[in-house]
Amino acid sequence: MQERKEVILKTPLSVEEIKFLRAGDKVHLNGFIYVARDLTHQLLMEDLEKGKELPFSLSGSVIYYAGPTPTRRGEIIGSVGPTTSSRMDKYLEYFLSRGLRATIGKGERKEGVKKLLEKYGALYLLACGGAGAYLSTFVVEKEVLAYKDLGAQALLRLKVEQFPLLVAYDTQGGDIFEEGKIKYRDILLYNKIEGRS
Repeated sequence: MQERKEVILKTPLSVEEIKFLRAGDKVHLNGFIYVARDLTHQLLMEDLEKGKELPFSLSGSVIYYAGPTPTRRGEIIGSVGPTTSSRMDKYLEYFLSRGLRATIGKGERKEGVKKLLEKYGALYLLACGGAGAYLSTFVVEKEVLAYKDLGAQALLRLKVEQFPLLVAYDTQGGDIFEEGKIKYRDILLYNKIEGRS
């Protein structure tokens, strides 16, 4: 098994700096990321189709699938844990083809996503589910860019410092979930051969 790397990246991302990353590598992300969920993706697509300019550049961008909780007094942002990524899969190619370089979320994604990431040279990164309050401590700035009336589904720009992530799908078709299943099957087989329960 290959040795895992630990790297620091800064947005916007380029294909050249992420193509050497592999599933399982740790990433500490710095710079601006954009928070968008289902409805936000749909509205962004509609705006682009109407010829409207987005409030941020998609080139080299990173979208975080999250819905922050309300911000309490004295905080920059509320709990900001990841949401299930597969709900956004139907929008993925549209944004990848316009320069999106990485997405952040939780869970496995639907069939075909890995091929899209290979085609466009992009990553799927995992944020730790259930640790939204902890993840909020890496956010140093927050700005609502659009769709404020949507509340938790508003389009946000966050500035993050050392945001902790794991590469789930890399640009070469690597898949941490598949690797984990293979490793688990190997352990079960070994234990069976050794007569362990």
